[in-house]
Amino acid sequence: MSQSVLDRTADQVTESAQHASRATRAVADAIDEGVGVARRAVKQGGDAAEEFLNDTTKRLQRNPALTVIATFAVGLTAGVVIGWMMKRR
Repeated sequence: MSQSVLDRTADQVTESAQHASRATRAVADAIDEGVGVARRAVKQGGDAAEEFLNDTTKRLQRNPALTVIATFAVGLTAGVVIGWMMKRR
């Protein structure tokens, strides 16, 4: 009888170890999948930023006068706002 109890205990320990191994493998697979998703998202974001920068550069090169005027307007506006804020103090 004690032999059958030991056999059942050994079977339960083996079964528990297999369940733990499967659970650990599932967690590792989920982490790997998450890392893959994050890498793809970072790559897509970098590609989008690079495309935006290239488009902006081409647009600025096609319209240099408009670029100068827009830069002057932004600088003038920023100067007026900063001056107005300092005057209020």
